Amino acid sequence: MLSKVRMTRRQFSRAAGLGMSLGLPRLIASSALGRDGRAPASERVVMGHIGMGWFGVVDLKIFLGSPQVQNVAVCDVDAAKREAAKAIVDSHYGNGDCAAYRDFRDMLERDDIDAVSIATPDHWHAIPTIWAAKRGKDVHIEKPLSLTIREGRAMVEAVRRYGRVCQTGSEARSIAACRFACELVRNGRIGKVTEVYIGPSVGGPSSPEVLPAEPVPPGLDWDMWLGPAPWRAYNRAYHPVSWRAFRDFSGGGMTDWGAHHFDLAQWALGMDHTGPVEIFPPDGKDHKWLTFRYANGVVMYHITSAEQVQRMKLIGEHGVTIVGTEGRVGVSYGRFHGTEPAWLAREPIASSELHLHQCPPGGHEVGDFITSVRTRSRPGADVEIGHRTVTVAHLGNIAHWLGRPLRWDPAKEEFPGDEEANRMCARAMREPWRLQ
Repeated sequence: MLSKVRMTRRQFSRAAGLGMSLGLPRLIASSALGRDGRAPASERVVMGHIGMGWFGVVDLKIFLGSPQVQNVAVCDVDAAKREAAKAIVDSHYGNGDCAAYRDFRDMLERDDIDAVSIATPDHWHAIPTIWAAKRGKDVHIEKPLSLTIREGRAMVEAVRRYGRVCQTGSEARSIAACRFACELVRNGRIGKVTEVYIGPSVGGPSSPEVLPAEPVPPGLDWDMWLGPAPWRAYNRAYHPVSWRAFRDFSGGGMTDWGAHHFDLAQWALGMDHTGPVEIFPPDGKDHKWLTFRYANGVVMYHITSAEQVQRMKLIGEHGVTIVGTEGRVGVSYGRFHGTEPAWLAREPIASSELHLHQCPPGGHEVGDFITSVRTRSRPGADVEIGHRTVTVAHLGNIAHWLGRPLRWDPAKEEFPGDEEANRMCARAMREPWRLQ
Protein backbone atom coordinates (compact mmCIF):
# COMPACT_ATOMS: atom_id res chain seq x y z
CA MET A 1 0.00 0.00 0.00
CA LEU A 2 1.37 3.39 -0.90
CA SER A 3 1.56 5.89 1.94
CA LYS A 4 -0.23 9.18 1.47
CA VAL A 5 2.17 12.12 1.12
CA ARG A 6 1.12 15.70 1.73
CA MET A 7 2.98 18.24 -0.36
CA THR A 8 3.28 21.71 1.09
CA ARG A 9 2.97 24.90 -0.95
CA ARG A 10 6.72 25.43 -0.72
CA GLN A 11 7.48 21.84 -1.76
CA PHE A 12 5.11 22.12 -4.70
CA SER A 13 6.74 25.38 -5.77
CA ARG A 14 10.16 23.79 -5.52
CA ALA A 15 9.07 20.80 -7.59
CA ALA A 16 7.54 23.07 -10.21
CA GLY A 17 10.78 25.06 -10.35
CA LEU A 18 12.60 21.84 -11.28
CA GLY A 19 10.30 21.23 -14.24
CA MET A 20 8.03 18.69 -12.52
CA SER A 21 4.83 20.55 -13.36
CA LEU A 22 2.54 17.80 -14.62
CA GLY A 23 4.79 17.20 -17.61
CA LEU A 24 3.92 20.52 -19.27
CA PRO A 25 6.54 22.87 -20.76
CA ARG A 26 7.23 25.75 -18.42
CA LEU A 27 8.98 29.10 -18.78
CA ILE A 28 10.23 30.37 -15.44
CA ALA A 29 11.42 33.91 -14.78
CA SER A 30 15.04 34.18 -13.69
CA SER A 31 13.93 36.07 -10.60
CA ALA A 32 11.87 33.07 -9.50
CA LEU A 33 15.02 30.94 -9.62
CA GLY A 34 17.12 33.51 -7.84
CA ARG A 35 19.31 34.46 -10.79
CA ASP A 36 18.79 38.18 -10.17
CA GLY A 37 20.43 37.99 -6.76
CA ARG A 38 17.16 37.24 -4.99
CA ALA A 39 16.53 33.96 -3.21
CA PRO A 40 14.33 31.56 -5.19
CA ALA A 41 10.65 32.21 -4.55
CA SER A 42 10.27 28.96 -2.61
CA GLU A 43 13.05 30.05 -0.22
CA ARG A 44 11.91 33.60 0.52
CA VAL A 45 10.23 34.55 3.77
CA VAL A 46 6.75 35.73 2.79
CA MET A 47 5.67 38.75 4.84
CA GLY A 48 2.68 40.94 5.55
CA HIS A 49 2.75 44.34 7.24
CA ILE A 50 0.28 45.67 9.83
CA GLY A 51 0.16 49.40 10.55
CA MET A 52 1.23 51.58 7.63
CA GLY A 53 1.91 54.89 9.32
CA TRP A 54 5.26 56.66 9.10
CA PHE A 55 7.33 53.99 10.84
CA GLY A 56 5.37 51.15 9.30
CA VAL A 57 6.38 52.43 5.87
CA VAL A 58 10.00 52.75 7.03
CA ASP A 59 9.98 49.09 8.07
CA LEU A 60 8.21 48.09 4.87
CA LYS A 61 10.92 49.69 2.73
CA ILE A 62 13.64 47.97 4.76
CA PHE A 63 12.06 44.58 4.15
CA LEU A 64 11.48 45.42 0.49
CA GLY A 65 15.23 45.88 0.18
CA SER A 66 15.94 42.30 1.21
CA PRO A 67 16.28 39.62 -1.50
CA GLN A 68 15.37 37.07 1.18
CA VAL A 69 11.85 38.47 1.65
CA GLN A 70 8.72 38.53 -0.49
CA ASN A 71 6.29 41.20 0.74
CA VAL A 72 2.74 40.30 -0.27
CA ALA A 73 0.28 42.24 1.91
CA VAL A 74 -0.29 45.45 3.84
CA CYS A 75 -2.94 46.34 6.42
CA ASP A 76 -4.18 49.60 7.88
CA VAL A 77 -7.52 50.94 9.14
CA ASP A 78 -6.86 54.16 7.22
CA ALA A 79 -7.68 53.63 3.52
CA ALA A 80 -5.28 56.35 2.37
CA LYS A 81 -2.33 54.82 4.21
CA ARG A 82 -3.35 51.34 3.14
CA GLU A 83 -3.46 52.22 -0.55
CA ALA A 84 -0.26 54.24 -0.38
CA ALA A 85 1.57 51.26 1.12
CA LYS A 86 0.17 48.91 -1.52
CA ALA A 87 1.41 51.27 -4.22
CA ILE A 88 4.92 51.18 -2.74
CA VAL A 89 4.99 47.38 -2.82
CA ASP A 90 3.48 47.14 -6.30
CA SER A 91 5.94 49.69 -7.65
CA HIS A 92 8.86 47.80 -6.15
CA TYR A 93 7.87 44.48 -7.73
CA GLY A 94 6.46 45.97 -10.92
CA ASN A 95 3.02 44.38 -10.59
CA GLY A 96 -0.31 44.89 -8.80
CA ASP A 97 -0.22 41.78 -6.64
CA CYS A 98 0.07 43.29 -3.15
CA ALA A 99 -3.11 42.65 -1.13
CA ALA A 100 -4.45 45.48 1.04
CA TYR A 101 -6.46 44.73 4.19
CA ARG A 102 -8.44 46.85 6.63
CA ASP A 103 -8.63 44.10 9.27
CA PHE A 104 -5.41 42.35 10.34
CA ARG A 105 -7.36 39.17 11.12
CA ASP A 106 -8.10 38.65 7.43
CA MET A 107 -4.42 38.90 6.59
CA LEU A 108 -3.43 36.45 9.32
CA GLU A 109 -5.77 33.78 7.92
CA ARG A 110 -3.54 33.46 4.83
CA ASP A 111 -1.57 30.22 4.84
CA ASP A 112 1.12 31.59 2.54
CA ILE A 113 2.32 34.31 4.93
CA ASP A 114 5.26 33.24 7.12
CA ALA A 115 5.78 36.40 9.16
CA VAL A 116 4.36 39.83 9.86
CA SER A 117 5.82 43.18 10.79
CA ILE A 118 3.65 45.20 13.20
CA ALA A 119 4.04 48.98 13.49
CA THR A 120 0.70 50.01 14.98
CA PRO A 121 0.15 52.39 17.91
CA ASP A 122 1.12 50.75 21.22
CA HIS A 123 -2.42 49.78 22.25
CA TRP A 124 -2.57 47.57 19.15
CA HIS A 125 0.65 45.61 19.77
CA ALA A 126 -0.45 42.70 21.95
CA ILE A 127 -3.55 41.36 20.20
CA PRO A 128 -2.13 41.12 16.63
CA THR A 129 1.06 39.52 17.99
CA ILE A 130 -0.90 36.85 19.86
CA TRP A 131 -3.19 36.25 16.87
CA ALA A 132 -0.16 35.91 14.59
CA ALA A 133 1.58 33.44 16.93
CA LYS A 134 -1.54 31.29 17.17
CA ARG A 135 -1.73 31.16 13.38
CA GLY A 136 1.86 30.10 12.93
CA LYS A 137 3.35 33.46 11.95
CA ASP A 138 6.65 34.87 13.19
CA VAL A 139 6.52 38.49 14.31
CA HIS A 140 8.68 41.59 14.01
CA ILE A 141 7.07 44.22 16.23
CA GLU A 142 8.05 47.80 16.78
CA LYS A 143 9.02 48.97 20.24
CA PRO A 144 7.81 49.44 22.89
CA LEU A 145 6.61 45.86 23.06
CA SER A 146 3.40 46.43 25.02
CA LEU A 147 0.97 48.92 26.51
CA THR A 148 0.93 47.16 29.90
CA ILE A 149 2.98 44.65 31.87
CA ARG A 150 0.27 41.97 31.63
CA GLU A 151 0.02 42.40 27.86
CA GLY A 152 3.76 41.89 27.55
CA ARG A 153 3.71 38.68 29.55
CA ALA A 154 0.76 37.38 27.47
CA MET A 155 2.76 38.07 24.30
CA VAL A 156 5.76 36.15 25.62
CA GLU A 157 3.57 33.20 26.62
CA ALA A 158 1.87 33.04 23.22
CA VAL A 159 5.16 33.20 21.32
CA ARG A 160 6.64 30.41 23.45
CA ARG A 161 3.48 28.27 23.39
CA TYR A 162 3.28 28.27 19.59
CA GLY A 163 7.03 28.07 18.95
CA ARG A 164 7.32 31.35 17.07
CA VAL A 165 10.11 33.88 16.56
CA CYS A 166 9.30 37.36 17.85
CA GLN A 167 11.73 40.24 17.59
CA THR A 168 11.04 43.68 19.01
CA GLY A 169 12.40 46.79 17.34
CA SER A 170 15.20 47.58 19.79
CA GLU A 171 17.78 48.01 17.06
CA ALA A 172 20.52 49.03 19.50
CA ARG A 173 20.89 45.29 20.14
CA SER A 174 22.26 45.06 16.60
CA ILE A 175 24.66 48.04 16.79
CA ALA A 176 28.30 47.06 17.31
CA ALA A 177 29.12 50.06 19.55
CA CYS A 178 26.27 49.21 21.90
CA ARG A 179 27.28 45.57 22.09
CA PHE A 180 30.92 46.57 22.73
CA ALA A 181 29.97 48.85 25.63
CA CYS A 182 27.78 46.15 27.18
CA GLU A 183 30.50 43.52 26.76
CA LEU A 184 32.99 45.76 28.56
CA VAL A 185 30.62 46.26 31.47
CA ARG A 186 29.68 42.59 31.74
CA ASN A 187 33.32 41.52 31.60
CA GLY A 188 34.17 43.75 34.56
CA ARG A 189 36.30 46.22 32.62
CA ILE A 190 34.88 49.19 34.55
CA GLY A 191 34.98 47.35 37.87
CA LYS A 192 31.86 46.85 39.96
CA VAL A 193 28.94 48.78 38.50
CA THR A 194 27.44 51.27 40.94
CA GLU A 195 25.21 53.62 38.96
CA VAL A 196 23.48 54.01 35.62
CA TYR A 197 22.25 57.31 34.21
CA ILE A 198 19.55 57.48 31.54
CA GLY A 199 19.55 60.70 29.51
CA PRO A 200 16.63 63.13 29.18
CA SER A 201 15.77 61.97 25.66
CA VAL A 202 13.67 59.42 27.55
CA GLY A 203 10.54 61.42 28.29
CA GLY A 204 7.89 61.28 30.94
CA PRO A 205 4.55 59.48 31.28
CA SER A 206 1.65 59.90 28.89
CA SER A 207 -1.31 62.13 29.75
CA PRO A 208 -4.85 61.06 30.77
CA GLU A 209 -6.28 64.04 28.85
CA VAL A 210 -9.36 63.40 26.69
CA LEU A 211 -9.80 65.67 23.66
CA PRO A 212 -13.00 67.07 22.10
CA ALA A 213 -14.68 65.44 19.11
CA GLU A 214 -13.82 66.29 15.52
CA PRO A 215 -15.18 64.85 12.26
CA VAL A 216 -13.70 61.46 11.36
CA PRO A 217 -11.68 61.73 8.11
CA PRO A 218 -13.07 59.82 5.11
CA GLY A 219 -11.68 56.33 4.77
CA LEU A 220 -10.66 55.95 8.43
CA ASP A 221 -12.28 53.14 10.43
CA TRP A 222 -12.10 54.94 13.77
CA ASP A 223 -13.77 52.19 15.77
CA MET A 224 -11.14 49.73 14.55
CA TRP A 225 -8.33 52.22 15.21
CA LEU A 226 -9.48 52.41 18.84
CA GLY A 227 -9.81 48.65 19.07
CA PRO A 228 -9.29 47.55 22.71
CA ALA A 229 -8.78 51.13 23.96
CA PRO A 230 -11.61 53.04 25.70
CA TRP A 231 -14.06 54.76 23.39
CA ARG A 232 -12.90 58.26 22.51
CA ALA A 233 -14.31 60.58 19.89
CA TYR A 234 -11.92 61.19 17.02
CA ASN A 235 -9.47 64.07 17.32
CA ARG A 236 -6.66 64.80 14.88
CA ALA A 237 -4.17 64.86 17.78
CA TYR A 238 -4.81 61.15 18.34
CA HIS A 239 -4.36 60.12 14.74
CA PRO A 240 -2.13 59.91 12.84
CA VAL A 241 0.90 61.24 14.73
CA SER A 242 0.46 62.31 18.36
CA TRP A 243 -1.25 59.27 19.91
CA ARG A 244 1.85 58.54 21.97
CA ALA A 245 1.10 61.53 24.21
CA PHE A 246 -2.14 59.97 25.53
CA ARG A 247 -2.41 57.27 28.18
CA ASP A 248 -5.22 55.43 26.41
CA PHE A 249 -2.84 54.53 23.59
CA SER A 250 0.73 54.67 24.93
CA GLY A 251 3.06 55.03 27.88
CA GLY A 252 4.41 58.31 26.49
CA GLY A 253 8.03 59.29 26.18
CA MET A 254 8.87 56.94 29.05
CA THR A 255 8.08 53.83 26.99
CA ASP A 256 9.05 55.40 23.64
CA TRP A 257 12.77 56.14 24.10
CA GLY A 258 12.86 54.12 27.30
CA ALA A 259 12.48 51.04 25.10
CA HIS A 260 15.95 51.90 23.74
CA HIS A 261 17.84 53.30 26.72
CA PHE A 262 16.47 51.13 29.51
CA ASP A 263 17.17 48.25 27.14
CA LEU A 264 20.87 49.09 26.94
CA ALA A 265 21.05 49.37 30.73
CA GLN A 266 19.32 46.01 31.20
CA TRP A 267 21.66 44.42 28.63
CA ALA A 268 24.82 45.83 30.21
CA LEU A 269 23.75 44.81 33.71
CA GLY A 270 22.83 41.26 32.68
CA MET A 271 19.19 41.85 33.64
CA ASP A 272 17.50 40.63 30.44
CA HIS A 273 15.27 38.22 32.37
CA THR A 274 14.63 40.23 35.50
CA GLY A 275 14.45 43.88 36.56
CA PRO A 276 14.62 46.41 39.40
CA VAL A 277 13.15 45.69 42.82
CA GLU A 278 12.43 49.24 43.99
CA ILE A 279 11.19 52.32 42.16
CA PHE A 280 11.15 55.85 43.57
CA PRO A 281 9.42 58.75 41.79
CA PRO A 282 11.06 62.18 42.08
CA ASP A 283 9.90 63.81 45.32
CA GLY A 284 12.08 66.93 45.55
CA LYS A 285 13.72 65.56 48.70
CA ASP A 286 15.36 62.16 48.87
CA HIS A 287 14.93 61.39 45.18
CA LYS A 288 15.72 64.16 42.74
CA TRP A 289 15.06 61.92 39.73
CA LEU A 290 13.05 58.82 38.96
CA THR A 291 15.19 56.13 40.56
CA PHE A 292 15.37 52.34 40.12
CA ARG A 293 17.23 50.06 42.49
CA TYR A 294 18.29 46.51 41.53
CA ALA A 295 18.72 43.62 43.95
CA ASN A 296 22.52 43.73 43.48
CA GLY A 297 22.64 47.34 44.72
CA VAL A 298 23.00 49.08 41.33
CA VAL A 299 20.98 52.30 41.16
CA MET A 300 19.64 53.70 37.88
CA TYR A 301 18.57 57.34 37.51
CA HIS A 302 16.45 58.98 34.82
CA ILE A 303 18.01 62.44 34.34
CA THR A 304 15.56 65.06 33.13
CA SER A 305 17.58 68.03 31.86
CA ALA A 306 20.51 68.79 29.56
CA GLU A 307 22.01 71.07 32.23
CA GLN A 308 22.22 68.14 34.66
CA VAL A 309 23.86 65.97 32.01
CA GLN A 310 26.53 68.60 31.36
CA ARG A 311 27.17 69.31 35.04
CA MET A 312 27.59 65.62 35.82
CA LYS A 313 29.70 65.00 32.67
CA LEU A 314 27.42 62.25 31.47
CA ILE A 315 27.41 60.77 27.95
CA GLY A 316 25.08 63.15 26.19
CA GLU A 317 21.38 63.82 26.52
CA HIS A 318 20.58 61.01 24.12
CA GLY A 319 22.36 58.15 25.78
CA VAL A 320 23.20 55.90 28.71
CA THR A 321 26.13 56.30 31.11
CA ILE A 322 27.25 53.32 33.20
CA VAL A 323 29.55 54.06 36.14
CA GLY A 324 31.82 51.52 37.80
CA THR A 325 34.51 51.56 40.47
CA GLU A 326 37.24 51.62 37.79
CA GLY A 327 35.77 53.85 35.09
CA ARG A 328 32.69 54.57 33.06
CA VAL A 329 31.37 53.92 29.59
CA GLY A 330 28.43 55.23 27.66
CA VAL A 331 26.51 54.84 24.46
CA SER A 332 24.80 57.70 22.70
CA TYR A 333 22.56 56.13 20.06
CA GLY A 334 25.17 53.90 18.48
CA ARG A 335 28.28 55.89 19.41
CA PHE A 336 30.57 54.40 22.04
CA HIS A 337 32.18 56.65 24.65
CA GLY A 338 34.88 55.86 27.20
CA THR A 339 35.63 58.68 29.59
CA GLU A 340 39.11 57.64 30.75
CA PRO A 341 41.85 57.41 28.04
CA ALA A 342 44.15 55.31 30.25
CA TRP A 343 41.38 52.78 30.73
CA LEU A 344 40.64 52.65 26.99
CA ALA A 345 44.27 51.62 26.37
CA ARG A 346 43.72 48.29 28.13
CA GLU A 347 44.06 45.06 26.21
CA PRO A 348 41.05 44.01 24.09
CA ILE A 349 38.52 41.48 25.31
CA ALA A 350 39.92 37.96 25.01
CA SER A 351 38.12 35.49 22.80
CA SER A 352 37.36 33.37 25.86
CA GLU A 353 35.39 36.17 27.48
CA LEU A 354 31.66 36.81 27.14
CA HIS A 355 30.42 37.80 23.70
CA LEU A 356 26.89 39.06 23.37
CA HIS A 357 24.52 38.44 20.47
CA GLN A 358 25.86 39.80 17.19
CA CYS A 359 23.59 40.86 14.36
CA PRO A 360 24.03 38.96 11.07
CA PRO A 361 24.65 41.06 7.94
CA GLY A 362 21.57 42.91 6.80
CA GLY A 363 20.72 44.95 9.87
CA HIS A 364 18.35 44.44 12.77
CA GLU A 365 15.02 44.02 11.00
CA VAL A 366 16.26 41.96 8.06
CA GLY A 367 19.55 40.36 9.10
CA ASP A 368 18.70 39.35 12.65
CA PHE A 369 14.99 38.71 12.17
CA ILE A 370 15.19 36.71 8.95
CA THR A 371 18.13 34.65 10.22
CA SER A 372 16.10 33.78 13.31
CA VAL A 373 13.08 32.89 11.19
CA ARG A 374 15.19 30.55 9.06
CA THR A 375 17.17 28.93 11.90
CA ARG A 376 14.34 29.01 14.50
CA SER A 377 16.73 30.67 16.93
CA ARG A 378 15.91 33.57 19.21
CA PRO A 379 16.83 37.03 17.92
CA GLY A 380 18.95 39.48 19.88
CA ALA A 381 15.88 41.52 20.83
CA ASP A 382 13.71 38.52 21.69
CA VAL A 383 10.15 39.03 22.95
CA GLU A 384 11.14 38.26 26.57
CA ILE A 385 13.89 40.87 26.40
CA GLY A 386 11.50 43.42 24.92
CA HIS A 387 8.99 42.64 27.66
CA ARG A 388 11.52 43.02 30.48
CA THR A 389 12.79 46.28 29.01
CA VAL A 390 9.40 47.93 28.62
CA THR A 391 8.45 46.67 32.08
CA VAL A 392 11.11 49.00 33.49
CA ALA A 393 9.42 51.89 31.67
CA HIS A 394 5.97 50.77 32.85
CA LEU A 395 7.25 50.66 36.43
CA GLY A 396 8.54 54.21 36.06
CA ASN A 397 5.15 55.37 34.78
CA ILE A 398 3.23 53.64 37.57
CA ALA A 399 5.52 55.23 40.18
CA HIS A 400 4.91 58.64 38.59
CA TRP A 401 1.15 58.13 38.39
CA LEU A 402 0.83 56.94 41.99
CA GLY A 403 3.37 59.44 43.29
CA ARG A 404 4.96 57.07 45.81
CA PRO A 405 7.75 54.49 46.12
CA LEU A 406 7.06 50.94 44.93
CA ARG A 407 8.49 47.50 45.60
CA TRP A 408 8.56 45.09 42.66
CA ASP A 409 9.05 41.34 42.49
CA PRO A 410 10.53 40.68 39.00
CA ALA A 411 10.14 36.90 39.35
CA LYS A 412 6.40 37.01 40.09
CA GLU A 413 5.92 40.28 38.16
CA GLU A 414 3.85 41.88 40.87
CA PHE A 415 3.99 44.58 43.53
CA PRO A 416 4.04 42.59 46.80
CA GLY A 417 1.02 43.46 48.96
CA ASP A 418 0.14 46.52 46.85
CA GLU A 419 -3.23 46.01 45.18
CA GLU A 420 -3.49 49.59 43.95
CA ALA A 421 -0.24 49.27 42.01
CA ASN A 422 -1.03 45.73 40.84
CA ARG A 423 -4.24 46.93 39.22
CA MET A 424 -2.12 49.20 37.04
CA CYS A 425 -0.26 46.22 35.54
CA ALA A 426 -3.25 45.62 33.23
CA ARG A 427 -6.11 47.52 31.62
CA ALA A 428 -9.65 46.58 30.76
CA MET A 429 -10.23 46.03 27.04
CA ARG A 430 -13.22 47.30 25.10
CA GLU A 431 -15.52 44.63 23.68
CA PRO A 432 -15.02 42.37 21.81
CA TRP A 433 -11.22 42.43 22.18
CA ARG A 434 -9.37 40.02 24.47
CA LEU A 435 -5.82 38.77 25.00
CA GLN A 436 -6.48 35.37 23.46
